[in-house]
Order: sequence, then C-alpha cells, then structure tokens
Amino acid sequence: MTHSNRSCHWRFTSLIIFVTDHHLVILLIWHETTLNAKMHPTASWRPMYNHDLSAVMLVAEEIHPGLPEGASVFAERVELFPEGCFVLESRQEICGYIISHPIPRHCPPALDTLLVEIPPTADHYYIHDLAILPSFQGRGLAAEGIKKVFDVARNYRTTCLISVYGTLAFWRRFGFEPGMDDADMSAKLRGYGNDAMYLECQNTIEQAPV
Repeated sequence: MTHSNRSCHWRFTSLIIFVTDHHLVILLIWHETTLNAKMHPTASWRPMYNHDLSAVMLVAEEIHPGLPEGASVFAERVELFPEGCFVLESRQEICGYIISHPIPRHCPPALDTLLVEIPPTADHYYIHDLAILPSFQGRGLAAEGIKKVFDVARNYRTTCLISVYGTLAFWRRFGFEPGMDDADMSAKLRGYGNDAMYLECQNTIEQAPV
C-alpha cells in the first residue's frame, strides 16, 4: 500500500515537475523576448514628411555635431525630391534618416547650402546624408535604408556620396569606391572635414546586402 502510494505519488510528482519545467521554459522564453523587445525595439524606414523635420534635426545634431546643417536644408530637400528622403521610425519616434537626390556629375553640394532646384543636367544620384542613432546601429537598418535609396537611384547610372568619419570600409560593402579626386573636388570636400572622400558606385540591379 505504501509502495503503491509512493509509486502513484512519484508518477504524479514527475508529471507536475515536467509540466512545471515546460511552463518555466515558456515563461523564460517569453520574458527574454520581452526584454529584447525593450532593449532592441523594431524600427522601419518610411518616407520623410515636413512634420518629421524637428525630430530629424535632433538626430542630425547628435550624429553630426561638427558638421551642422540648418533645418532649411532638410526642408528644401524634402520639397525638391521627396522620393529620396526617408526616416527610420521606432515606436513613433525618429531614430534615423536618409537624404538623397540627383545632382550633376561630380557636383556634390557644399555643406549647409540650398540647392534651389534639381537641375535638368542632374545625371548622378547623391546620398547627401545617412544618420542612425547609436542605439539602432549594427542591426542591418542602414543596409535596409541604402536599399531603398538604390531603388530610387536605379534610374541614374551612378550613385555618389561624400564619406565622412572614416567610413570608407562601410560604404565599400555597397559597391562604393573613391571617385574623382582633383583640386576642384578637394575644394568641395574641405567643408566636410579632413577625412572626407568622394565615393561613387555604378548602379546595378542588386547592390545593398541586408
């Protein structure tokens, strides 16, 4: 009798322990997912609108304290070429942006200057700026944004940009290499810092690894 009772109790306890362990794993998995969601919230790219500009400026001020540009520069780019302007949004907060538009060949605009217009001679596609807050970097979000840019730039033979902060290795991942480097280009790059480099990429169907 006692043995039977122990046997039944053992089986019952084993069943409870198994079920408890099973639920514990589920709870642990759920808890970890919740923490990860709080530490690494999802973010996605969408078109930039005028009402985003104040938040975009906050990102720009944090990422480019030594290369400031006025709000009028951002507002003008959105007005002139909205299809090349995107924001990275997470939980209705802006955590990054991309500004891009066509330019004439080898004519990147000087820092903090207005374009006035997109000239009809604009035959290159220019990535004016890509900025992402540090807490959202290293998660493939830049590659997702660059892919959106390439989708727009495919109507142009060449995409170009000015690399700053020693980011040549990063841009090479997407096919960019140093381009024209003469006295005129050096003068244009001077306002972007000593390490600024003019980069070009010949547009192809698939360029941005994600």
